[in-house]
Amino acid sequence: MGSSRSARSCRSPSTYHAHVAKRRDPAKLSAPARQDACLKIEVWRVFDQNFSVYGVRKVWRIKKAGSLKRV
Repeated sequence: MGSSRSARSCRSPSTYHAHVAKRRDPAKLSAPARQDACLKIEVWRVFDQNFSVYGVRKVWRIKKAGSLKRV
């Protein structure tokens, strides 16, 4: 009845290994993915500095105003 396959085995082996390689070595990520990772740090910084109450709209306004550091 039930499937005994783990969630990991649902991916094809080549896709799984590529995913793990990117997690281990961020240099293998695409340029947009690397930039997103850097921006994620800045977004969390703004969120934490504002007592964790800033939502998506306020963080987006700060980004548009140029207050977030660009990489």
